[in-house]
Amino acid sequence: MRALEVRDLRCSRGPVTLFRDVSFAVAAGEWLAVRGANGSGKTTLLRCLAGLTQPDCGEVLWEGTVVARDPSAFHEALSYGGHLAGIKDDLTADENLAALVALRGRPVDAQSRRAALSRMGLEKRLHLPARRLSAGQRRRIGLARLAVEAAPLWALDEPLTALDDEGQRLFEHLLAEHLASGGIAVIATHQALAPEPARELRLGS
Repeated sequence: MRALEVRDLRCSRGPVTLFRDVSFAVAAGEWLAVRGANGSGKTTLLRCLAGLTQPDCGEVLWEGTVVARDPSAFHEALSYGGHLAGIKDDLTADENLAALVALRGRPVDAQSRRAALSRMGLEKRLHLPARRLSAGQRRRIGLARLAVEAAPLWALDEPLTALDDEGQRLFEHLLAEHLASGGIAVIATHQALAPEPARELRLGS
């Protein structure tokens, strides 16, 4: 069974310890809400999970295997979404989505990309340069990436940023489908989300 486990993770920024002794486990069909004040280490924790920041100590396990021993298998399973949308102004919505999924080494065909973007309400904006899209529409390209990648593990940093009510509902539907298929998610968010998280991790408390 799919499972993500974190054991005794600690991370510092210079002389400041952001968090210590962080341990949790998330099983298939569950998601963990990471909460805390600004500067409490939410983004850093997600970056540690994704292998973008090296923790001071502790380990991450995926499906019972320490990630450091087999990082390629873990990264194949992971969709990481940072606080910024990561969208390039000169590319269209479709070109941005193609570029994002190509980073995983598994390009998605044009029909699947168009279907995902249309589902996110961007069917009339597929070929507009991203500079002409609103912040919420740019964020929806990232939602389309989650839909087409179908990765079993999500690590997302404030995915609702700039989304309107409809955009939040679209994300909630994506999340519900992801969990129903046995997916796992770790989401840093200060907003309430449906379905309710299986558990909550509060940093800085």
